[in-house]
Amino acid sequence: MAHVEIINETTLRLTLGLEDAVSMIQIAQREQAAFAQEIITIYEKMPVFEFTHFCFYAYDSAKLFERVLEMDPKTYLSFSLDAPDSFFYALYGGMAALYESSIKLVQQTQAATAVSTETDVNVHA
Repeated sequence: MAHVEIINETTLRLTLGLEDAVSMIQIAQREQAAFAQEIITIYEKMPVFEFTHFCFYAYDSAKLFERVLEMDPKTYLSFSLDAPDSFFYALYGGMAALYESSIKLVQQTQAATAVSTETDVNVHA
């Protein structure tokens, strides 16, 4: 279970384990439409950070991370994250499993938005 330790009013220490990666994957799978873009981003960008140095905030991909923490670490000036390599590799594997279907969901959403926009334009014409 994620552990959040408040060091002082500006600093947090976050400790995550393998079970937290599993929780993030399960949430992503259950709510895939809501997290599709984040799944894509995590899968595509984790290798850039050599997996274990991944920064959830580098590409606006922290919603799952914050969900498992049940808080927003951005309300503090700094935080450190302690997690075993297994956390990052398991998370990557889970995002890899959801990647292709997430791309399809994003494409469907974009297509629906385009059709909706065209319909709105035609109604006003």
